[in-house]
Amino acid sequence: MYAYRYSEWDGSQDVPPLDADDVLASITDDLLDFGDLQHALRNLLQRGMRDPLGQRPQGLRQLLQQLRQQRRQMLDHYDLTSAFDDIQKRLQEIVRLEKETVERRLDEAIRQLEGRESPLRAFQEAMKEDGAQQGQPDRQFAQMLKDIAEKKKGFLENLPEDVGGQVKELQNYEFMDPEAGAKFQELMEMLKQAMMDSFFNNLSSQIASLTPQETQRLKEMVRELNQMLSEKMAGGQPDFQQFIQSYGDMFPDKSGPQSLEELTAQMQHQISVMQSLLDSLPADMRRQLQDLLMEKISDPELQHDLHELAVNLDILQPMRDLGNRYPFHGDEELDLLEALHLMDRLQGLDEMERQLERTQYGGSLDEIDEDKLRELLGEEAYETLRQLKQFLEVLEEAGYIRRKGSTWELTPRAIRKIGQKALNEIYAQLKKAARGKHPLRERGSGGDRTDETKRYEFGDRFDLHLGQTVMNAVLREGPGLPLHLDKDDFEVYRSEQLTQTATVMMLDLSWSMALRGSFHAAKKVALALNNLIRSQFPHDTLYILGFSAYARELTAEQLPYLRWDESVLGTNMHHAFMLAQRLLARHKVGTRQVIMISDGEPTAHLEHGRSYFAYPPSPITIRETLKEVHRATRKGIIINTFMLDRNYYLKEFVNQIARINKGRVFYTTPDRLGQYIVVDYVAQKRKRISGA
Repeated sequence: MYAYRYSEWDGSQDVPPLDADDVLASITDDLLDFGDLQHALRNLLQRGMRDPLGQRPQGLRQLLQQLRQQRRQMLDHYDLTSAFDDIQKRLQEIVRLEKETVERRLDEAIRQLEGRESPLRAFQEAMKEDGAQQGQPDRQFAQMLKDIAEKKKGFLENLPEDVGGQVKELQNYEFMDPEAGAKFQELMEMLKQAMMDSFFNNLSSQIASLTPQETQRLKEMVRELNQMLSEKMAGGQPDFQQFIQSYGDMFPDKSGPQSLEELTAQMQHQISVMQSLLDSLPADMRRQLQDLLMEKISDPELQHDLHELAVNLDILQPMRDLGNRYPFHGDEELDLLEALHLMDRLQGLDEMERQLERTQYGGSLDEIDEDKLRELLGEEAYETLRQLKQFLEVLEEAGYIRRKGSTWELTPRAIRKIGQKALNEIYAQLKKAARGKHPLRERGSGGDRTDETKRYEFGDRFDLHLGQTVMNAVLREGPGLPLHLDKDDFEVYRSEQLTQTATVMMLDLSWSMALRGSFHAAKKVALALNNLIRSQFPHDTLYILGFSAYARELTAEQLPYLRWDESVLGTNMHHAFMLAQRLLARHKVGTRQVIMISDGEPTAHLEHGRSYFAYPPSPITIRETLKEVHRATRKGIIINTFMLDRNYYLKEFVNQIARINKGRVFYTTPDRLGQYIVVDYVAQKRKRISGA
């Protein structure tokens, strides 16, 4: 007894490794439909392949959908204008706190001057610390407090209406309220961090409070960076290592940039993040925030150097190629730094989307940043990408595909495998349909030995099965020695006479074959028949002809890549029959036959080496085609026709072929085409010759 336990899939189960045959089978239909291996491989990468445990297939298309869904959720969740509103609210809170404190101090001063009780001790203590003499009367302190408070009140009441103007005015203001001063300093640090991060990743954490010496060093770093960029644009080779030795501590990333190109890419990305934020805001907010951020660089020289840096970076790679405007529709609030982080993530999604799209349409999977994909979409997406890379690896390791320049091509082994699969599919359908081969049994000599035996008859090949012969004698006489053999005891192997056959398969390549869905089935049958002959009838010969406006010979290796002729018109059976006779003329013995697969009557014929097209078919085309049928018949060539349409004119034409050639005509459908052809071929190959 075996016990099985089933549980819900949670990702921890062991998944069997990819099977190369399964991967090859998953691209076969696309390959037969379009005749393009690169297209079939791209389709496999796009849709993925269902794993052995039956999990839903994951491919590049699903990864793209996840990316776009995540971006849509972010845009529907957040309100970007709240980042600017947050600055306004902070300023309003700072001004409110300061105004309340100023009003309170002014009220205290007025009450003191009017003789009402007011200690003013806090103010007096402050004045004493500044050197005031202790014996001065409270009235003098009250007057000073009143003057200061009135001046500050007037300043606050005359602040500009715009946020940038308010911040600029408040930068040199001495706050009376300690909490308002702390909140304003916190706001300034946030703006400074946002401004510096728009150029250098995480640099703001290194320069939160710059001393004059540190400010000078920062300016020197930016100037040297501008010099290197100018040198690079002039075609030079800047000394990046010397630069990083001098200023590497100002780039706090774990690894740090390893080249000028890497540092440039980092800065371009940071600037594009800020630019996307600005572009995604309404025009009035964009202008105010831009002015506000530039005000944080109080040093005019540093402002100039950073502006020059932005220009140089834009020359190297214009910002229009990096930035993007995002339409937000949500109501979740966020501050400026959170908005920048959100923009950084959105740009990461955009870049990953570009990488996946390039790979979808012919790019390499190696161009996809695995770590970034894992960061954005999680572990499952990362594993999906790794499996997609394994598709090509297992096909190459199994010897099914190989590199040809920058593309892939099928190996002969893969072509045989595809043919064998097509043959297996056809025979699987035969078993369901219960269609026999109807072998003809005849007496005679020669042929190949089979595994079956029979009692010997006069005229049979004396291919003795000794064990069965002795056993027949034992069964007749019983055990004992000596054993006497009788003529009826002899058992011989049966043999089959295999006729040697040369076959030309004529495939209609006209556009109507693809239009009606017949081309895929015709290619699959050609592959199956080729595989059948190579594996079971190695002495036979199969030629493959494709015909549309003209006929041409095809090799088995070309079959998977074969496509219908889209750019020319015509079904030139006349030329195909001519070429088929030339090929079969090489064979003087055995059966010679033509198998023609088509879905239409002839609409072109060859005249003086040129194809003449006419639709409806002209009498000349019909006459010239039937002439070649007469010639083939006189040469003993059998023509079997498999028609994939049943219109009146087509039936009349193929019936004329059958009357002339005495071959057979089958009206079939694409899904049953293979059954008829392979059964007919095998049935005519084998004849039983040793006994009934």
